[in-house]
Amino acid sequence: MGESSSLDCSVLVLNRFYMAVRVVDVRRAMTLLYRSCAEVITIEDSQYHNYDFEAWCELSELQAMEKQSGEDYLRTPNRELLVPRIVRLVLYDRIPKSTVRFNRKTLFARDGYHCQYCGQTKPMSQLSLDHVIPRSQGGKTTWENVVCSCLNCNNRKGGRTPLQANMKLLSTPARPHSNPGIAVTLKDPRYESWKTFLTSNAAS
Repeated sequence: MGESSSLDCSVLVLNRFYMAVRVVDVRRAMTLLYRSCAEVITIEDSQYHNYDFEAWCELSELQAMEKQSGEDYLRTPNRELLVPRIVRLVLYDRIPKSTVRFNRKTLFARDGYHCQYCGQTKPMSQLSLDHVIPRSQGGKTTWENVVCSCLNCNNRKGGRTPLQANMKLLSTPARPHSNPGIAVTLKDPRYESWKTFLTSNAAS
């Protein structure tokens, strides 16, 4: 996998009690690791293994000699670094929040990147947020009133309700109980190890 793709990887962050608290990008995870704010966690034969930055560099050097499928690497002038999947904050002990942040990314993930009117799957650049009850008619920006819509359906619906536009919603929008972005990520086999730390109350 190329360098740019490796930087697009996600890393699960645990607090010092091994509870999932958030998901960050690789740059943030490596900064935490380099500054000794975090350590890498791996799971082998049901055992946790902890690595500080120097130990992770040594392991990366060994792993790079015989790379395995599903591994991602970052190239530096001096070495190749294996992209960690999980890091643990060594001092952070706050309990993760149970609420899911409302934004474009989490809403698109909730709806599976499917237009909720025509059912087509589109990249984020071709999707928009649609207020089921338009703001011009008193509709609010909430989980229960906003859906993922392709640009064509959004333009067709305009400032009308689905009933007024003779369009039908494929599902009733609702507030997710856990971060839908994590559910999407878990479908990628590279993040199998996350499941050990994620329950029905996934990190937000």
